[in-house]
Amino acid sequence: MARKANSPNADISSKSPSNVTETGTERFRVGGFESLSFCDWPGEIVATVFAQGCPWDCPYCHNPHLLPAIGSNELDWTDLLGFLETRRGLLDGVVFSGGEPTLQRGLGAAIANIRTMGYRIGLHSGGPYPQRLAAILPLVDWVGFDIKAAFTDYDRITRVPGSGLKARKSLELVLESGVDYELRTTIDPSLLDDKAVAMIGAELAAYGIVSHKLQKYRPIGIRAA
Repeated sequence: MARKANSPNADISSKSPSNVTETGTERFRVGGFESLSFCDWPGEIVATVFAQGCPWDCPYCHNPHLLPAIGSNELDWTDLLGFLETRRGLLDGVVFSGGEPTLQRGLGAAIANIRTMGYRIGLHSGGPYPQRLAAILPLVDWVGFDIKAAFTDYDRITRVPGSGLKARKSLELVLESGVDYELRTTIDPSLLDDKAVAMIGAELAAYGIVSHKLQKYRPIGIRAA
């Protein structure tokens, strides 16, 4: 996702997976929290919730501790809500990052919890679950959508068969929703050369997209080769 998740904030307590607070009828597992961010939603001052779990396995992932569906140092949801209550009027919104937030079926209830406080909602997603994304889009104000590669080349990056088809469908849902968005691609030179980047641009141009952010790969927090 966008950047490395910080270790648990000092104001938020850590819980074992068995003590994760439920939102509605589904658990929402929080693997990290940033109380103040100026870069996770362009032009907005936000707090960032890092969701635990991701179905993809990109080599350059700088949050590898968030890949498992259950983490070893998850944060308490009730404490997190209590902290955000103290920041009402000081923050513009809350961003759900990851990991991959749409992995968790409790995402909608988690967003609803925070919307009741008056916060606007941002979402970082790579689009591995189009149906779940479709259900969430009416609840969010902005989407940071990760484009991994040309859609026919996704399997090489995510190491999951069929991931490009799901990402394409999810992109189409974002475009059709009318929600504000930013498209971005992390450029790891060992994975994406100039030709591969040009292929991404051509595919996006076919959708009429001309704005696409290229992010420089940073070898921070990644797993050892």
